[in-house]
Amino acid sequence: MSNEALSNLSHESRRFDPPAELAASANLTAAAYAEAESDQLGFWAKQADRLTWETRWDEVLDWSNPPFAKWFVGGKLNAAYNCVDRHVEAGAGDKVAFHWVGEPEDDSRDITYAELKDEVCKAANAITELGIEKGDRVAIYLPMIPEAVIAMLACARIGAPHTVVFGGFSAEALSSRVLDCGAKLIITADGGYRRGAASALKPAVDEAVAKVEAEQPGLVENVLVVRRTGQDVAWNGDIDIWWHDLVEESSTIHEPEFFDAEHPLYVMYTSGTTGKPKGILHTTGGYLVGAAYTHWGIFDLKAETDVYWCTADIGWVTGHSYMVYGPLANQATSVMYEGVPDAPHKGRWWEIVEKYKVSIFYTAPTAIRTFMKWGDDIPAKFDLSSLRLLGSVGEPINPEAYIWYRETIGSGKTPVVDTWWQTETGSILISPLPGVTSAKPGSAMKAIPGIVADVVNDEGESVPDGSGGYLVIREPWPSMLRTLWGDDERFKETYWSRFPGMYFAGDGAKKDSDGDVWVLGRVDDVMNVSGHRLSTTEIESALVSHPKVAEAAVVGATDEMTGQAVCAYVILRDTAGDGGPDIVKELRDHVAKEIGAIAKPRQIMIVAELPKTRSGKIMRRLLRDVAEKREVGDVTTLADDSVMRLIAEGAATSTED
Repeated sequence: MSNEALSNLSHESRRFDPPAELAASANLTAAAYAEAESDQLGFWAKQADRLTWETRWDEVLDWSNPPFAKWFVGGKLNAAYNCVDRHVEAGAGDKVAFHWVGEPEDDSRDITYAELKDEVCKAANAITELGIEKGDRVAIYLPMIPEAVIAMLACARIGAPHTVVFGGFSAEALSSRVLDCGAKLIITADGGYRRGAASALKPAVDEAVAKVEAEQPGLVENVLVVRRTGQDVAWNGDIDIWWHDLVEESSTIHEPEFFDAEHPLYVMYTSGTTGKPKGILHTTGGYLVGAAYTHWGIFDLKAETDVYWCTADIGWVTGHSYMVYGPLANQATSVMYEGVPDAPHKGRWWEIVEKYKVSIFYTAPTAIRTFMKWGDDIPAKFDLSSLRLLGSVGEPINPEAYIWYRETIGSGKTPVVDTWWQTETGSILISPLPGVTSAKPGSAMKAIPGIVADVVNDEGESVPDGSGGYLVIREPWPSMLRTLWGDDERFKETYWSRFPGMYFAGDGAKKDSDGDVWVLGRVDDVMNVSGHRLSTTEIESALVSHPKVAEAAVVGATDEMTGQAVCAYVILRDTAGDGGPDIVKELRDHVAKEIGAIAKPRQIMIVAELPKTRSGKIMRRLLRDVAEKREVGDVTTLADDSVMRLIAEGAATSTED
C-alpha cells in the first residue's frame, strides 16, 4: 500500500485480521477475556500456577490497604529458580537460553540453560562471599553482555534486590541511584563496544563511587569488574575485584532460598524527568507472574520452536521483563545483542534475524522509523521469512511506521502487537492478542485478559466511544509497582491522587467508535490551540504519513494569539532532498488536510537528527525550549548532546508562519 493510499484512509478504517493458522493455535484465545472477567482473581491464580512455588499462596490478593497491594499472600518462590533451575531439572539443560551476539562481528556464543545455571550459581556464591545478604541492594552497570543477566539472576537467587543502571548513563545518574537505594555492591565492566570502538565504563563508576563516598562514606563496599574490552582502567585495591578472579573460581553448586512473594526483586529508576529520580519497586511473585504470563500470551510463544528477540537494553524495564525474566521463566530461546543497529552496517539487525531465524521480534517505534528513513532496500537484502510475530514498545507507534514494519519487515502478513505498559506496570497491560484481535495500525486495541483499563474524563467517569480523556487502570494487577523506594507518600501522590481508587500515570487516550484504545502519549504532550485539544502524537503521525518524511516530533509553544502553537521538527527521508520553503509549505498543508487547519504547524524545522535519550525516547521538553526561544535545559541524558546545538542554531535562522 502506497503512502498516498495510506493518507486517504482514516486510521480507524485500517484493520488486519489475525492469520487463520495463528488463531487456530494461539496460547490465549477469545475465551480468556470472559474467563478473566467472570473471576479475575481465579484467572490470576491460573497464571501463577505456570510458575513453580515452594509454598502455595493463602490469598491471591490482599487489597485491604489500597494503593498498597499484596499478591499471592503467603506464597514462596525464587525468581532465579523459576528462570533457570526448573528448566534444567525438567531435562532442558541443553536448550539454548541465549544466542549472544557481540558488536564485533566475530564475537558471539550460545549459552544453554545448564551453562546459565552454573554461571548464576557461581555469581551467587561470589557476591555472597563479598558479604551481600538477603535484602542488600546491588547496582548493576554493565553493557549488553551475558554477565548482566547472570548478575541479575544471582541477586534474585540470594534475595538481594538489584537496581540496573543503563550503561550509557553518567556518573551523576549512577551515584544518585546508588545513594537512593543504598547499594553496597556495584557490578560493572571495564567497558563495552559501541560502533566498532571500545567505550569505557569503569571511569564513570570510579567517579560515582567518589561522589557516594563524599555523601555516605563506606556505603559502597566493593566494585566487581567484568573484563570485556581489555582496556586499561584505574584500580582501587581496597574495593575493586575482577569478576574472573572471584566469580570464575566459585562453586557451581548453590541452593536457592525461596522468598515471600512480596520480597523486593528490583528497583528501577525512571529517567528523563526533573527532580529526584523515582525508584520503582517491583516484588518477586506478582512481577514474575505478570512478566511470564504476558510474554507467553501476547507473543504467543512456542518455546519448543520460537527464537525470540527483544532489542531493549537491560537497563530499561523492557529489558527486565521481556529480555530476562519473562522469556527465561517461559524457557524461551532468545537473542541478546550488544551493539547498535548500524554497526558495522545498517543491516546488522536483519543479518542477525536471518542467521538465528528469529521468529518473534520486539522493538521500539524510534528504531522502526529510523529503518524507514534508511530505506526498504536494506532489509530486502536479508531473509526475514522466519518472522511470524512483530511487537512495538516504548511509545505510541504512528500508523505509517506500523504499516511499514508489517509490510517491509513482516512481509505483509506478520501480525504486530502494539503494546502499552510502563516501568511502573511491570508488564504489558494493553495490547492486541495476535491470534484473536483484529489489529488497527496505531491502536493498542484493548486491555489484555485480567486487566481492567478505562478512559475517563476530568471527573473520573468513563468517556463514551469516540471520545478522549485519561488512561486509567481500575483494578490492581500482579506486576504493579508496590511503591516508590523509600517514599510511600510520593507513590500515592504521583499515581493514585488524580483519580481516587484508580491508577493514573499520565497518559492520555481516546476510544474509537469500536471502543478500542488509542494511546495519545503523555497528558503534558497535549496542546490547547485556540481552545482545541490537539495530540502531539496525532500531528506527528500526520507528518510521517507524508512520503518525504522519515520522523517527526511536535511540541506546543506559548503563543499570544492562540494560547499554544504547533511547532514541528522533521527528519526527511534520504530520497527527499535537502528541504526548503517549498517542502515546509507542503508539509504544513499536508497536516491541514490530514487533521484540519487548526493543527497546521506554526513552524516546521527540517533537522538531521532529533534529541533522544539513550533509550531512544525523544526529549520533547528540549524542543519546547527551542520553540519558546529560551535556554535549552539539561542535556546530560541525551545520546548525543550536539544534536541540540545544531537544532538551536537552525531555529535562529528559521521562519514562522
